[in-house]
Amino acid sequence: MNSICIATYNGEKYIHEQLTSILSQINIDDEVIISDDNSTDNTIQIINNINDPRIKIIQGGFHNFTFNFENAIKNAKGEYIFLSDQDDVWLPNKYSTTLNYLKDYDLICSDAIITNQHLTPIHQSFFEYYNSGKGLLKNIIKCSYCGACMAFNKKILHAIQPFPNTAIFGHDLWIGLVAETIGKVCFLNIPLILYRRHDSSLTSISNNFLTRSKRPLFIKIKSRLSIIYHLLKFKIQYYTCKKH
Repeated sequence: MNSICIATYNGEKYIHEQLTSILSQINIDDEVIISDDNSTDNTIQIINNINDPRIKIIQGGFHNFTFNFENAIKNAKGEYIFLSDQDDVWLPNKYSTTLNYLKDYDLICSDAIITNQHLTPIHQSFFEYYNSGKGLLKNIIKCSYCGACMAFNKKILHAIQPFPNTAIFGHDLWIGLVAETIGKVCFLNIPLILYRRHDSSLTSISNNFLTRSKRPLFIKIKSRLSIIYHLLKFKIQYYTCKKH
């Protein structure tokens, strides 16, 4: 069994299309863990109407997408964990291709086609646009991980929990850096999702550190200092525990 973890909040516009693309290719014994952050629209009703026993909805109440994802992840029981946004679309070979590469790696981050809200391609490669790739310092300076493109094994699942008790940096950066610290990471140059950008997206389409998010510069600098602190703290605790 494998787990697909989705964090939802007011996702009625696209969630049905995304779930259809996922359910059509995963196995009958897999699970789709959806942590909903108290949506006020028809998100839950739409999900329930799909009426698929593989879907398990748990309630959030975090008012933060990082902790909402953590809620989904900590409830995952699968051998491999896939992350998914509520508004993208999985390409038909996403599941099988990722599983094949997870035989040799602890975490896979695959490429994506960036699209507008109508799924018309804007950029053919997320990796090319954001200069994605491995490297602790590289990703601390400018995160090139995309949570919606990530899948990992139980080794990473256990290591990343609990998330640092801060909302100043995203779950994808934390997971990626932890995986690079203790395991084998692959940036897979194959686009496996349609990465939809629209008015409600949390990040804008920009490959510039200063303009990719709408946060003030001092907050961006503070977030980098915070991730360095939490990563060093993690490394000390992880390797201390391994010695004992």
